[in-house]
Amino acid sequence: MLKEGQAAPNFTLKNDKNEVVKLGDFKGKHVVLYFYPKDDTSGCTAEACGFRDLQSEFKKLNAVIMGVSPDSVTSHQKFISKYSLPFTLLSDESKETLQKYGVWKEKSMYGKKYMGVERTTVVIDKNGVIQKIFPKVKVPQHPEAVLEVVKEL
Repeated sequence: MLKEGQAAPNFTLKNDKNEVVKLGDFKGKHVVLYFYPKDDTSGCTAEACGFRDLQSEFKKLNAVIMGVSPDSVTSHQKFISKYSLPFTLLSDESKETLQKYGVWKEKSMYGKKYMGVERTTVVIDKNGVIQKIFPKVKVPQHPEAVLEVVKEL
């Protein structure tokens, strides 16, 4: 289980431009890494659009927003295009990073159990240390709450 105050696990994932991205690429910047279940679903769209609408505020604070889901690069490209998302989406089809960050969990819906992403946001400071973990995120006002944490860094 990840804890606040520990070094964030590194990762290597493909972004929506099919380029390789590593956490280490963002040394010197604050990183908002938000894990979400699925592109273009109601909760995930509301969360992405919330971060989109606050993008300029995060940028002023030297913070980078990145969304991570098990969707493909192609799916991310369509999602970004449809909602004009100004930040990077990372594809973790192997679920390796989702597991490293402890967000790939057993879930249940209508009595059925299945594996999926537990909506979670991790705020990492410019030195690569986890400053805040938001587990089991409820979307309304979440991007604003994350922004408040980044303002404190």
